[in-house]
Amino acid sequence: MLIATDLGGTLVPNDTVVLPPFTASVLHQLDSAGVPVVFVTARPLRWMDALWPHVGNHGMAIVSNGAITYDAHEGRIVSLVGIGSEVGLDVCDAITGALPGARFAIECTDGIRLDPQYVEPYPAPGAPRGPLDEIWTDPAVKLLVRHPDIEPDLLHNQVAAIVRDVATVTWSVSGLVEISAAGITKASALQSLCESLDVRSDDVIAFGDMPNDIPMLMWAGTSYAVANAHESVQVVAQRSAPSCADEGVAQVLKRLLKTTVPLAGE
Repeated sequence: MLIATDLGGTLVPNDTVVLPPFTASVLHQLDSAGVPVVFVTARPLRWMDALWPHVGNHGMAIVSNGAITYDAHEGRIVSLVGIGSEVGLDVCDAITGALPGARFAIECTDGIRLDPQYVEPYPAPGAPRGPLDEIWTDPAVKLLVRHPDIEPDLLHNQVAAIVRDVATVTWSVSGLVEISAAGITKASALQSLCESLDVRSDDVIAFGDMPNDIPMLMWAGTSYAVANAHESVQVVAQRSAPSCADEGVAQVLKRLLKTTVPLAGE
């Protein structure tokens, strides 16, 4: 058995890096029982430091919507699939041509880099800002797109129609479009990790709340949407869990593990 869970809005509240005490306790018991829990998140590496202690003995996590698999114990990137500047700049030109006023940022392993007009809602002191063709000097694990005048759902649909199969378009936050390299999703990275661990998809239980989780939920043998999940996720998931606010993932895992393996300390 392997547990794969999204973070923001699923395992922990959005905009926090602190695991609630009950959830932290359940994760510890799972780890002690030899059940790996893999964080599979859209969050960048720079937001993960406070969560690494909860990764468990296996040490692995998937960040940036599958672009990076990371060994938290060794502090190193195991795999990275990014968007090169040539492809990325062509994608940005196509989006700008169809949607004038689009604003862009790229997430790289060393942090976020912003075009002159991009409004970043989270503090990023010292983040490089400038024309994309000047700041895009390394592969981007995510290309971020915002538009001040287009409704969020419409923006996502329009960007997806423009980009098509040149790259992977998804979203996890309203008003923000997230673009990864072609073929890169949470599912693709999780599949590769599970193959390295000799874990079958049928033995994976996945939890999520937003559209970027859908490929992972469809790949896993068992899938849960938390009660606060986006409607599209609830349609795809096989089962429902209580909301993130109620520590729903931990509730499900506590019940499940009591019927499958003995939890340490019980």
